[in-house]
Amino acid sequence: MNPKTRIEHDLIGEREVPNERYYGVQTLRALENFDITGIPISHYPRLVHSLAYIKKAAALANAELGLLDAAIAQVIAQACDDVLAGKLNADFVVDAIQGGAGTSTNMNANEVIANRALEIMGYPKGHYEVVHPLNHVNMSQSTNDVYPTALRLTLSQKMDGMMVEMRRLRDALRIKGHEFKDVLKMGRTQLQDAVPMTLGQEFEAWAVMVEEDIQRVVEVQVLIREINMGATAIGTGLNAHPEYAPLVTEKLRQVSGVPVQLSHNLVEATQDAGDYVQLSGVLKRVAAKISKISNDLRLLSSGPRAGLGEINLPRMAPGSSIMPGKVNPIIPEVVNQVAFAVIGNDLTVTMAVEAGQLELNAFEPVIGYSLFNSLDMLGRACRTLADRCVKDITANREHCRRMVENSIGLVTALVPIIGYEKSTEVADLALQTGGSVYEIVLEKGYMSKADLEDMLTPERMTQPRAVHRG
Repeated sequence: MNPKTRIEHDLIGEREVPNERYYGVQTLRALENFDITGIPISHYPRLVHSLAYIKKAAALANAELGLLDAAIAQVIAQACDDVLAGKLNADFVVDAIQGGAGTSTNMNANEVIANRALEIMGYPKGHYEVVHPLNHVNMSQSTNDVYPTALRLTLSQKMDGMMVEMRRLRDALRIKGHEFKDVLKMGRTQLQDAVPMTLGQEFEAWAVMVEEDIQRVVEVQVLIREINMGATAIGTGLNAHPEYAPLVTEKLRQVSGVPVQLSHNLVEATQDAGDYVQLSGVLKRVAAKISKISNDLRLLSSGPRAGLGEINLPRMAPGSSIMPGKVNPIIPEVVNQVAFAVIGNDLTVTMAVEAGQLELNAFEPVIGYSLFNSLDMLGRACRTLADRCVKDITANREHCRRMVENSIGLVTALVPIIGYEKSTEVADLALQTGGSVYEIVLEKGYMSKADLEDMLTPERMTQPRAVHRG
């Protein structure tokens, strides 16, 4: 006998497991089988916590139904509390992407909790006659309801965190919108001069874009909180008490604080992964829009002298190893790259959901991995964009105004005053001579300087108004 190991067995055979580890033989096999990402499930603490919430809720429900000895249920719950406190995080070691529809993750949790419960009771690890990973910790459960429920709990909590950062970005944009409300500038369509607007209107529009996406996340979160606990293997509830499913769902709400709801049809819920596609699509939408905002920030700050140069992004780092003085828009650039990654993850989720067969989708590990990473990256990207870019943006006010005065697009705003024919004449002259619309209108005497200056106020240029020709 090796004093540093214990012998455990499963249907494949016996293995030596290090005595200091709380995991068991099935987790050991998973470590050997799935050297894929190098990222263990402990990298996602909320997932580990979700597994502990589920096991605690199941133990309490089974005890209340008279299926599990109350003392065993209590010690399982205590072991789950230790997991929630982070004491056993190092033993959640299986790779985030694995075969078996998440069975290795479920067994990792079952073994760690069983061995910690045994330790609390004064028994050595592996003494499963007293507390068994399957007979006790996994009672009334299957990987096929535990694992998707753990994903959904984790996703819901990560969505809460991402929305905090989205609101942070929205608020930062809105503050700048107010700060720049009197900065007149040219609006552009297809990268060509369009009509005047204020820089404040531009930032406020971006804030509204983010707010709309927050609402889409709220909507899909309701779907993600629908779970299939009690479904066991395929949704028929085999080996579970008739009252178990609603009871364990209620216990899970209590211990986790997440307002989960039991699906109306557990057979459907066990095989239908469509909610993941919808969530992934919403995340792709968020990614595409914050990337679009980042593109705009890079364009508006381009220069500093040979570009648009309407705004200044905060100088965060030297931008070149060869060009002195160059500073790049590194924060919008990193947000762009996050968006590319999230859009790629969306394709992965779509393919994994489509690949489900009959009563189960076996590919939820890569679905969870992709969605977890998308949520984490998007939240950090929103925070980074807000704190390290948007909040310290400044406007080049006079430059913005000069560009309005020199733009041929200005003439569109003058059509209600001087008429279409004269406006066309002014536009043609400006193109031919390189002169500004502002100067040509004054030279032609179509408007007085006072009237033209009045016309160029942000209040008159950037909102609907009744105009009468003089």
